[in-house]
Amino acid sequence: MTGVMPVALIGLGTMGAPMALNLLKAGYSVIVHNRTRDREIPLAAAGAQRAESPQAAAAAATVVITCVSDTPDVESVLLGEQGVIHGAAVGTVVVDMSTISPTATQRMAAVLAERDIAFLDAPVSGGSEGAKNGTLSIMVGGTAADLERVRPLLSALGNTITHIGPTGSGQLTKAINQIIVAGTYWAVAEGMTLGMKAGLDMEQVVQAVGSGAAGSWSLTHRSGNMIANEYPLGFRMRLHQKDLKIALDAARELGVTVPMATYVDQIETGLIAQGYGDEDLSAIVRSVRQQAGLEF
Repeated sequence: MTGVMPVALIGLGTMGAPMALNLLKAGYSVIVHNRTRDREIPLAAAGAQRAESPQAAAAAATVVITCVSDTPDVESVLLGEQGVIHGAAVGTVVVDMSTISPTATQRMAAVLAERDIAFLDAPVSGGSEGAKNGTLSIMVGGTAADLERVRPLLSALGNTITHIGPTGSGQLTKAINQIIVAGTYWAVAEGMTLGMKAGLDMEQVVQAVGSGAAGSWSLTHRSGNMIANEYPLGFRMRLHQKDLKIALDAARELGVTVPMATYVDQIETGLIAQGYGDEDLSAIVRSVRQQAGLEF
């Protein structure tokens, strides 16, 4: 299937652009479109074709991947005036790798199904590093048969592809992921600040606790940011909060109380208001550092 399946990728941000490059490296014919058209230029230089609109991108592809910021963006790309629905042929598979509302996902999938266009919700975890390295964890909702049609393609983007269940299941799983991410980042922020305030050798601290039950991705990959008080971008805080609000909405709909996630949402609101929303999520430690009297 590699090399013969034309794939459209719509949305060339922090995640989408490296994903498109990985598809090119894997031998796929890739068509790209981005609302800010200049972002298509480096992909075109790498061998991708450019499309004027989501409709045009879909018309040239067998599989359409969307990776944009929020629910309204996905709705516009898929169902808008020049949306995918107007260009995709019967039998096309749409794979939405954005993080959006599970309820809206189900509604959009139903609209596409009326045109015999298949839909998978397939949000990802692993950050910009995972997108660049092709090591994302991909959480898939939709039919198993549709997933098998595109599994080789997804294997160029991630090393863990899990079929969760019917449409919307992928987005609900991503909501769970973001709740857990919120908790682990906040816990690492508190722990690192305590150690710094006590004057400990933080490299030794991270080595010690990371080798035990406290080990986590956020400790391994983001504690250094928190200690250095430097936050090179991996995943924007404002985007995590957007995801977290989706998770909080799902929790309310299901009657589940999530106090930790609610608290982290409040912390992020304050930091975003202070102008830190475009920093890496690890900048959440700023709040703990400030309260501890460390450099903010």
